[in-house]
Amino acid sequence: MFGRMMDFLSRDMAMDLGTANTLIYVKGKGIVLDEPSMVVIEKGSGKVVAIGREAKSLAGRHSRGLEILRPLRDGVIHDFETASFMVRSFLGKVFRRLPLSRPKLVVAVPAGITSVEKRAVIEAAEMAGAGKVFLIEEPMAAAIGSGLPVDQAEGQMVVDIGGGTTEVAIISKFAVSCSESLRVAGDEANEAICQHIRQAHGMAVSEMMAEVIKMKIGSAVPLKKTLEIKLRGKDLATGMPKIVSITDSDIRAAIREPTRAIIEAVRRVLEKASPDLAADVSENGIWLAGGGALLKGLRLMIHQATGLQVYRSEDPLRAVIRGAGSVTEHFDYYRDVFMN
Repeated sequence: MFGRMMDFLSRDMAMDLGTANTLIYVKGKGIVLDEPSMVVIEKGSGKVVAIGREAKSLAGRHSRGLEILRPLRDGVIHDFETASFMVRSFLGKVFRRLPLSRPKLVVAVPAGITSVEKRAVIEAAEMAGAGKVFLIEEPMAAAIGSGLPVDQAEGQMVVDIGGGTTEVAIISKFAVSCSESLRVAGDEANEAICQHIRQAHGMAVSEMMAEVIKMKIGSAVPLKKTLEIKLRGKDLATGMPKIVSITDSDIRAAIREPTRAIIEAVRRVLEKASPDLAADVSENGIWLAGGGALLKGLRLMIHQATGLQVYRSEDPLRAVIRGAGSVTEHFDYYRDVFMN
């Protein structure tokens, strides 16, 4: 009886354990944490120096004795020990565990996650103090967070473009009817921008700088007005600081392949859909979520490729955690959405 009382008193949570950022939702409180999925350690001792936002501030500016770690890659745990420590630290910031309490934790994961990757997520969460861990597919969480009627039989299509993965899915009656998990997303685009600038301008820039450039002037289709930015970096030939001008057409050329891969994934899922689901999507349109949804012109590009209306979730960066949080608030209602 005492254990059950502690269960009642404990606060259930949801977590979007993302390649780029980790977000935590506490039942009854809302989103309480949004920090980069980064850890800085000392190379020799392995001692953790910084985590989250503080770790990101050191990226590209740290001494030789420090190492920046991103424990998640392509949306899944790559470095189990570091990921476990990071999750434990983040949960410790927002939740003080009660004696004998066993809070439920809903974790959003890519639809294409393997059984080994599932086990890694569950073990990391349990080591952090969670009781029962429930996994929900990211496109399902994004659909719920976007306010789509996932409880209806009518098909709803979601494209969730995160840092490590792009999740494309058609959802019907609390289930993912057909989907594709593409390990091409924001990080891939950032790397492509770094490579393009290196080849075209002989200059090295960090992936963090590439992210800033992408958000400021990046686009999927030509814009009515040319956008330009002065970019500061390091000349590869001389090793000296260098300034070059970069336009939206430069960035568009750099990210052509990642954006094309996303379009092709959308096409493949539509091709896999049953005639009835395809008809539903034709009527309801396609919904975009995740940070990649903010890329200028992406909605138009998908519309041109499919002929369908394309909508963007309100606050797309937080669509997944909003959806996972809604599940914690109405756990019994959403019981059928969890992965086996």
